[in-house]
Amino acid sequence: MNNDECVVSDTDSVLLLINKQNRLDESYVPRDLIVPNIPFSFRGYNDKKLVRYEVALALQELFAYANIDSVRLYAVSGYRSYNRQKTIFNRNVNKYGYEKANEFSARAGESEHQTGLAMDVSSRVVNMELVESFGDTKEGKWLVDNAYKAGFIIRYPKDKMDITGYQYEPWHIRYVGLKVAKIIADNDITLEEYIQGVI
Repeated sequence: MNNDECVVSDTDSVLLLINKQNRLDESYVPRDLIVPNIPFSFRGYNDKKLVRYEVALALQELFAYANIDSVRLYAVSGYRSYNRQKTIFNRNVNKYGYEKANEFSARAGESEHQTGLAMDVSSRVVNMELVESFGDTKEGKWLVDNAYKAGFIIRYPKDKMDITGYQYEPWHIRYVGLKVAKIIADNDITLEEYIQGVI
């Protein structure tokens, strides 16, 4: 661990900040993980379908709002264990090198997916892939405009890499609760900026 990193202890809060400076212990697993009743991009059970209970209810609400607007979203990846994230990051390092991998892939302990508060979503238009072009689709634009209504934010917005530490990810939504999600959306800020009290 670097000297500028700290291990987060208050893991129950939905405002849990996990990034390159704030990490989770490798033993951390959310205690209330369940599978939300929403469409996924794949069949059968996988840990990737899991999120915390409160997040599952919010996802169901978000997907219901989308359906009302004739927008079809699909969940791709929620919870990831510390070891699963370690495997993913190492694979990306082998493929792209450490510096490049660290721009778009979290090191183990630094992934929001381990919190059970995040879900990657996609659409048929981009073949259920997690790609930047999702942000230009009807579904991606709808998500930007409406995610806050169910308590979600686009966690890694465009042109905020200097703050979040990660490239633009229009598919990665993070649950923060209704009040905070609206504040973040209305002010076009990141979770880091909200927690630091920039508004």
